[in-house]
Amino acid sequence: MQPCNHSTIQPFSHSAIQQFNSSTVQQFNSSTVNPIHPNPYFRTFPTMISARSKDDILAAARIEEVVGDFVNLKKRGASFVGLCPFHTEKTPSFHVSPAKGIYKCFGCGKGGDSVSFVMEHEKFNYPEALRYLAQKYNLAIEETGDIAKEQGDKLVKDSLYIINQFAQQYFHDNLLKVEEGKNIGLSYFKERGFSDEMVKKFMLGYALSDVEAFTKTALKNGYRQELLRQAGLIKEKGEKDIDFFHHRVIFPILNLSGKVVAFAGRIMVKDDRAPKYINSPETEIYHKSQLVYGIYHARNAIRKDDECFLTEGYTDVISMHQAGIENVVASSGTSLTQEQIKLIKRFTNNITILYDGDVAGIKAALRGLELMAEEDVNVRVVLLPDGEDPDSFLHKKGSAAFRDFIARSKKHFLAFKTELLLAEAGTDPLKKAEAIKNVVETLSKIPDPIKRSVMIKECSRMLDVGEQVLITEVNKVKRRQFKKETGAPAYEADSLYNEQSVPEDHSQQQEQQAKDFYQEMGILRLLLEYGEETLEDGQKVIDLVLDELKEAPLYNHDFQLMIHEMEDMVKQGGKVDHHIFLNHAEQKFRDLAIEIISFPYNLSENWEKKHEIFVNTPQKNFKKHVVSTLHHFKLHKLMNMKMENQQQLKTVSGNEEDEHHFMIVNIKLDEWIKELGKSLGTVTVTYFR
Repeated sequence: MQPCNHSTIQPFSHSAIQQFNSSTVQQFNSSTVNPIHPNPYFRTFPTMISARSKDDILAAARIEEVVGDFVNLKKRGASFVGLCPFHTEKTPSFHVSPAKGIYKCFGCGKGGDSVSFVMEHEKFNYPEALRYLAQKYNLAIEETGDIAKEQGDKLVKDSLYIINQFAQQYFHDNLLKVEEGKNIGLSYFKERGFSDEMVKKFMLGYALSDVEAFTKTALKNGYRQELLRQAGLIKEKGEKDIDFFHHRVIFPILNLSGKVVAFAGRIMVKDDRAPKYINSPETEIYHKSQLVYGIYHARNAIRKDDECFLTEGYTDVISMHQAGIENVVASSGTSLTQEQIKLIKRFTNNITILYDGDVAGIKAALRGLELMAEEDVNVRVVLLPDGEDPDSFLHKKGSAAFRDFIARSKKHFLAFKTELLLAEAGTDPLKKAEAIKNVVETLSKIPDPIKRSVMIKECSRMLDVGEQVLITEVNKVKRRQFKKETGAPAYEADSLYNEQSVPEDHSQQQEQQAKDFYQEMGILRLLLEYGEETLEDGQKVIDLVLDELKEAPLYNHDFQLMIHEMEDMVKQGGKVDHHIFLNHAEQKFRDLAIEIISFPYNLSENWEKKHEIFVNTPQKNFKKHVVSTLHHFKLHKLMNMKMENQQQLKTVSGNEEDEHHFMIVNIKLDEWIKELGKSLGTVTVTYFR
């Protein structure tokens, strides 16, 4: 057998095939390739730590040691196993691979490298996790960028935290020790049924009616006027400064680490000109769109229960805590933003929204539900009885009845939305048609194809519209979205199902799709593990594979997006390895990277042969593995093209000119398939009869 090197890779070109049959290739592409977005700008978590220091930290960090600080690991073969720290389990499904430098839980799906483990377990951001590991391994950190500015910004932020802590204690003391606070503020909280424990736990407070009370106290205690303004605690009025909060009960807003970053205040006097609730303005440490009220107190319960209840008000959160339901946060009266959704997703993928009976308010909040769907969150809705909110319902019915009501009343958000729109449309056929279009728009935003398929089936039943009709309309919307986002012509094929009836050999089609998926996953695994390795002629694996993929793009949408990320990195002079994607700023790339790297764990030899993807490759054999993987990938592509060509041949039966045309294409494809098959020792003729 001749030695295998990458110069033996067989020619493969879409343009060459197009000489024979451009329409066939176009049909093939449009019926199989999922639309892709334009190259996204590659993003990693921002940090002032130099690239050299990051490389040193990643090289020094041993995954089994980092995880072993928090998890009791036991050796099993070349890996370690233990009970997952991210979900409750009795049988270990948490695996650590020192060779790959990754961890993966096959129970809850969490996975990553040393940095991502520290981020997930300790709730650190990327720079904090790097600094933690540097300290663990006694590594010096080389800083880059404007260090003076970074330190100056940190000093300002630290000052704002200190000022907010002072303000929180001031408001809390007003509530418990000052007559006005006790008579008005504390009485209000007692009327709401809040215990002393809840008042203390949530650090509730009161802002006095004197509009200069806090300002004078803070200045007297040495806090600078400029920083008090930056914190949003005082504001200018005329020639003097006055308190931002006055004559209001106060709800401190805490970040994920428990630091006070802002305040919310409810007015205690009747004033039609003043809003009922106000929040601190945006500051260096407070961005309203990135926080939800109660997340600090709820985070552990959310992770434990794998569910987050979302309410509208601060008092709802406190009442539910008092009733023993701690996995709850509040949106503070606004629709959720993507940043808030991502914050909750750090702890669970399941959100249940508790609505009162205000239909107008519910309709206004539907946009937030669609954002959650786009983020691939499992969203359920509970509609409370008319006139009730969680706070009032709990006081009237009690904790047990409240829990029972939630359990019985949960609905998937799309089923809830469909019911709402149908009720509004009544018997008017035009309004019903608009309702169906609205539902179709929402269906198109669900990224997971399985979930989307299930919901299409459910909505078809509820709307009394054929399932195939909804599939067709959803695909139209997705094509329009693709064209709008890319400016490119929309693919004629859908990304969910073919708009024609489902073929009889559906199981064969599914098997073919599985082969496509796992072969493409093998290509990406090749790049993540060996991308920076050098071949015999000095060319990097990443350069060779990316060049080959220009002629044979991947079918899978997310895989192709990852390829574009890699192309951007190469253009910018960066290196491609799995650490980059395991610590990517976007969750979907982090999840995808860990799946690609860890998926060989459970594969058998028969599985590898069935899907024509081979993964058990030692580092020393990577050159042969590169060639073999690319050959299998191209062979599979050619086989797909031949099957498509044969289908086209059947459709032109009786037309001699067209039949001759497709037969020539068939012959050329056979030549290429046999040529590749010989290099792989694969018998290919039996695939096509």
